[in-house]
Amino acid sequence: MGFVNYEDDQMCFVCGKQNVDGLHLDFELIGADRIRTEFIPPKRFQGWKDILHGGIIATILDEVMVNGAYLRHINAVTTKLEMRLRRPAAIGKPLIFYSQILKEDTRTVSVKAWAEQEDGTIVAEATGLLMKI
Repeated sequence: MGFVNYEDDQMCFVCGKQNVDGLHLDFELIGADRIRTEFIPPKRFQGWKDILHGGIIATILDEVMVNGAYLRHINAVTTKLEMRLRRPAAIGKPLIFYSQILKEDTRTVSVKAWAEQEDGTIVAEATGLLMKI
């Protein structure tokens, strides 16, 4: 694989403001090492009836990890993502996604992320390894 030009053209499926089919999520820094975003899943993203598709959860967990680095001026891409779905997430009910940087070295960033309901119940957890670009 040759050189890739990583450029933000605002078409990212999760955060791109120009992507008409995207989620248009906003990310908020929390303290020195965390970030959060909120998502209310619409019916068009369901898997089973009235349940959010797990792939959408995985996508947002990935994005919250990368944005946790990006908003701290660390440009990185995901090289490994491991996720555990703990319970179903209901369509129409808010989910809050968080990530936290666990470790940073010269080439990589280790992160964890999770999604929870408004009452704090964990819906999904993930760990990831980002490679700096």
